[in-house]
Amino acid sequence: MPVQQDVRTVSEAVGIFRRPEDLQSAIDELLSSGFDRADLSLLASEHAVEEKLGHHYEKVSSLADHPTVPRAAYISTEAIGGAEGALIGGLMYVGAGVGAGAIVASGGTLAAAIASVALTGGVGGLIGSVLAKWVGDHHAHYLQEQIDHGGLLLWVRIWDAEDEMRALRILKSLSE
Repeated sequence: MPVQQDVRTVSEAVGIFRRPEDLQSAIDELLSSGFDRADLSLLASEHAVEEKLGHHYEKVSSLADHPTVPRAAYISTEAIGGAEGALIGGLMYVGAGVGAGAIVASGGTLAAAIASVALTGGVGGLIGSVLAKWVGDHHAHYLQEQIDHGGLLLWVRIWDAEDEMRALRILKSLSE
C-alpha cells in the first residue's frame, strides 16, 4: 500500500528594514505574535551571497524574492550578549583555574596561589574581552554591510492565510 505524504506549501513574507532598531522591533513583534524563531531568517553575509550566486549584488531588494539566496538564522541580541559574556567569564575562569592549579601543584603558598588567580584570571578576562569585542564588531559589520546595500532583509515563513496576514501587517508597519 503506498504511503501518503502530507505535502504543504510553505510561503514567505519579506521585509526590508533601513535601521537595525526597526528590524529588531519587527522580530520582537513577530515572536510575540506567535511566530517561532525558526520561522525567521536573515540575509547571509555579503561574502556568502556572492559565493553562492557567483556575482556581486548592488541592492538587497534584488535578493528579496531570490529563491536560492543564502540565509542566516536569526540570532537575538541577547544571545550575542550572552556569547560575549561567556567569552569573558569563561576565559577568566579558565585562566584563574590554570594559574591556581600550577601554583598549588608546585607546592606554592596560599598568597602565591591568590596572586596567580588574580593575574591569570585577569589575563583570561582581557583575552575574553578582546574576543567579545570582535563578536560585537562582527555583528555590527554584518548589519552595516547590508544597510549599505539598501537595507536588512527579514524573511518570515508563513504556513497559512492567518500567518500571512499577521506577518504582512507587522512587516508593513515597521519596514520601508
